[in-house]
Amino acid sequence: MSRGPDKRSDIREQLDHPAPALCGGAARCDFRRYRPADEDAAIALWLRTWQAAYPRIDFAARLDWWRARWRNELVPNAEIVVAERAGAEGCPMAGFVTVDPRTRYLDQIVVAPEFWGSAVGAALIEEARRLSPSGLDLDVNIDNDRAIRFYEKQGFSMAGAAVNPISGKPVHRMTWRP
Repeated sequence: MSRGPDKRSDIREQLDHPAPALCGGAARCDFRRYRPADEDAAIALWLRTWQAAYPRIDFAARLDWWRARWRNELVPNAEIVVAERAGAEGCPMAGFVTVDPRTRYLDQIVVAPEFWGSAVGAALIEEARRLSPSGLDLDVNIDNDRAIRFYEKQGFSMAGAAVNPISGKPVHRMTWRP
């Protein structure tokens, strides 16, 4: 039984040309598809960002688990868009978002701490909406007030509560529909 055309390839082709946006201040960000060569930078950014959000948790101890999850779950199943600081040397990654348009699940939105409060997060949410135009669902830790305020500002609403199966911590399910 055919499932029809592969929408993932259509989505990937739409990002062949970077979409510019402001990162913060006058800095410009380009948005593009994830490439395998981005793995180390994406994982380093994930570590740095989560460590800033929850400094009492040793995320470095979780790095092997995260790398396996990144390679085995997210990269094969999600569309990943990377925000890069235009013209930056070294590690230019300002953020990334992972979305599975088939399930509408936004698993990760990671923004470098130096860009918290800038336009990067909102621009990544717009990319997620473009990838999954029928809607988005995500889970957010109930003690992550900054993230909850951000999602509410982006038009998400509370849709339920659950427990993160990995951490055992309570989460809010948030949803956005057009």
